[in-house]
Parts: sequence; C-alpha cells; structure tokens
Amino acid sequence: MARSQSKRRTIFWQLKEQPLTQAEVVAFCFTRRPNILASEDKMLQAILAAGTRWVTIVGKSWDLHVTEGLKTSLAENLNMIRDTIEYLRSQGRRIVYDAEHWFDGYKHNPDYAIECLKTARDAGAEWLVFCDTNGGTLPHAIAQTVKEVIQKLSQDNPLDLQPQFGIHPHNDAGTAVANAIAAVLEGATMVQGTINGYGERCGNANLCTVIPNLQLKLGYRCLENWQLAQLVETSRLVSEIVNMAPDDRAPFVGRSAFAHKGGLHVSAVQKNPITYEHLQPELVGNERRILISEQSGLSNVLSKALSFGIDLDKQDPACKQILERLKMLESEGYQFEAAEASFELLMREALGQRPEMFRVKGFQVHYDMLQWTDMMPYRNALATIKVAVKGEDLLEVAEGNGPVSALDKALRKVLANFYAEIADFHLTDYKVRILDGGAGTAAKTRVLVESSNGKERWTTVGVSTNILDASYQAVVEGIEYGLLLKLTAKTAVIS
Repeated sequence: MARSQSKRRTIFWQLKEQPLTQAEVVAFCFTRRPNILASEDKMLQAILAAGTRWVTIVGKSWDLHVTEGLKTSLAENLNMIRDTIEYLRSQGRRIVYDAEHWFDGYKHNPDYAIECLKTARDAGAEWLVFCDTNGGTLPHAIAQTVKEVIQKLSQDNPLDLQPQFGIHPHNDAGTAVANAIAAVLEGATMVQGTINGYGERCGNANLCTVIPNLQLKLGYRCLENWQLAQLVETSRLVSEIVNMAPDDRAPFVGRSAFAHKGGLHVSAVQKNPITYEHLQPELVGNERRILISEQSGLSNVLSKALSFGIDLDKQDPACKQILERLKMLESEGYQFEAAEASFELLMREALGQRPEMFRVKGFQVHYDMLQWTDMMPYRNALATIKVAVKGEDLLEVAEGNGPVSALDKALRKVLANFYAEIADFHLTDYKVRILDGGAGTAAKTRVLVESSNGKERWTTVGVSTNILDASYQAVVEGIEYGLLLKLTAKTAVIS
C-alpha cells in the first residue's frame, strides 16, 4: 500500500515540475469509508499527498448503492460526504463533488438524492456534478432533471452558497454527447468527458464532439480559436498514445467527417462548401477530402489531383484514362475510397510521374510449422525476394511470424541499403476481406495496408485470388508511397 501511494505521489509531483499552462491536474477519490474519521482514512491521506489544488470526490446518490454496495445506512452515507469534504477543505483543498448514479438515484428516491447534493454543497463543495453512471438516461430526462434540481437547490439555500453544476455522462445508450449538451442548456457549466470518448463499457462523452458543438453551434466559449483548430491533431495524438486506431467516421475529427464521394456532391461542394458541409473543416483542424470510387466523376479526379499537388487540366486525355482505369479496377474489387495512396500512384503512373524507385521481380514464401508451444502451433515463414534497385538485381531472405511479415522484412532488408528513411516506416493496420465468399478457396481477396512514418498515415490496396499476392501488392505500394512522400518533400524544399 505504501509503495503504491509513493508511486502515485511521485507521478503527481512530476507533473507539478512540468506545469501545465492550459489545464490543471485534479486528484480523484471516493468519500471516506463507513464508520471511521476522514482524517484517519489512508486513501484521503494519499490524496492530500498528491498536492493538487482541487480534489474530485465521488459519493453515492442512489440509496440502492448505499445499502447494497456500501452496506451502510443512508444517514452514514451523508456523514461520509460531509466529513470527507469538510476535512479536505480544512486542508486547503477545493472540491468538485461527483454525485455517482445521480439520475438513477433521483428517479428512485428524489428526496434522498437531493439531500446528498445539499450535504456536499453545505460542506463546501464548489462544483456539484450530475453523473449518469449507468449511461442509460436519455436527453429529455437529463434536461428536465437538471433544470428542476438546480431550481430546487437555489430555492433551498440557507447559507446562500452558489455552487456551479456539471454533467458526467456515459455512452451506454449512445447519447452521452446529446446528454452533455442537454445539461449545459439547462445550466451545467462543466462537462466531464474524454478525448475520443474513451472509457469503460461504451465510453464517456466524446469531448471532440461536445466542444465544437458547444462552441461553434451554440456559442459557448470553451477554447480559443487556435486551440479548437488543433482538435484533430489532439484526437489523433491521444489515439496513438492509447494505441487505438483513430475512428475515421468520428464527427468533426474523423478523416471521413468532411469527405465527399458522389460526383454531384463533389461538384456542388467545390462551388459552395455549405451545400454538403455543416461547417468549415479548418475550424477544428480537419480538411475536405474528395474520395475516389466507382461513383466518381471527372470533378472527383480533378479535385483529387489538386490535393496531390497535381494541376490536371480536364482536357488532358489522361483524365479519361485515369477514370476508366479507376472504374475497371474497382469492378475487380479494388477500393480506392479507403486507399488514396494507391490511387495517387495510379494517377502519377498515368501522367508519367511515378518514378521507379525499385521493382520487385519475384518472391517465394515458405511456411512451416516448427513446434507446439502452450498447446498452440508456433509457425514460421521464410520469404525470398528478388528486387531491382538502381540498376542492381538483389536477392534477399528474411524470416517472420507469418508470410506477410517475412515478405515485408525481406523487402526492407534490400531497400534499407538505398533508402535510409525506410527505417521510419511501419505497418499500423492490416485488413483482409473476402470479396466473393461463394467461390470458396478460389475467392478474390482484398487487402488494405495502413502504413505510417510517425507523422503521416497512408493506405494502399491489393486484390488477388491469392492472399499473398494481394498482400504483396499492398505492402510494396505502401513502401513505395512512403518513399514518394519523402521524395516530393525534398523536391518542394529544393524548389
């Protein structure tokens, strides 16, 4: 216990040594345990040792949780709330009180739930936060409850205390963001949520959705404009930190949030963006994307070319060639909507702007089962690859824990001697889809490979009746595109 408290204390003090300028760290804990003094509760001592200015205290508001969870009386729960807050206040701390299971508690025993809030307020809590801990309350009920409870607490306030109110919604009914907005409209001025909505079960209120809705739609001031313009960057940074793939379809910050595919849509949005966009993507740090698919028209191709830095004239015969090639490949199972890097390579090839940095002349993969470990087969793959690079034909071999891994490693071993930047490339996602399952083992397979150089992400596609061939196409184009990015960046600097 002492060791874990010491570790937590160290983390808090490390944060204080690198002070935050736009945020403040807040310690978080429950009320004291039943039937002891707050000053004797080891958990509260650890909270004080953290040295934060603010402390968030969680207390029970639902009588069911008091009697069944805490195994104590309703009166003792009120004592726990009061003693904890008064003790921390006496130690110079400011208090945010999170009323756990508030909406369920208010529904089943409204008098007791309100008494819990009054107790916290009278003990010195400066914030009272309504928690939808089970995440099942709907927006209309949130709005009605928050409105009437704030009114009741204002009317019954003998000490003339003026706490502020907050909302802590979970997303189990899929309405956390809507619930947060409903509460704010009825007087809440704090929203407790997380970046990207990460959290237990179905998650918490997604601040990347809550903030722009409040600021850009409803006129509440949450951030400075320059901070709001970093929302996409923040969302993706947090995704990287927690090692989860970003949600491309997330409102405001997803890659598809301002993406347009149909030819009519693209043509209209180029003339006037408000025809198919509810706000300017740059306000939240996003950008308009024109997708390429079987629905594409000439306007899509021209717009996409421009986003690649290619000034393509609609009279150029290459336009028709690119569009016909696109539709033919998508009829075979390719999907360029999700693999824009492959489409840029296709476009540059049609325009004679695709440099041959290397060419794979052939490969073989051997896949052996070596032994059993922990009742599971341990398999190893060996790939041999022949590559032409800068006039040389090179042969290389590599092992991997699967055929795609072995093929990737063998190719990298060859290219690393010519392109040092390849060390920064890594595969971040690998998706396989069977396109015509009725064909059994002869079915076509589409492989999407997402790659990154630590700063940018790109996706390439391969299609074949042979999954290794499809994977080879996607992996090779992924590496080629990464090298192309580096090359075009150097050219831009030189020019």
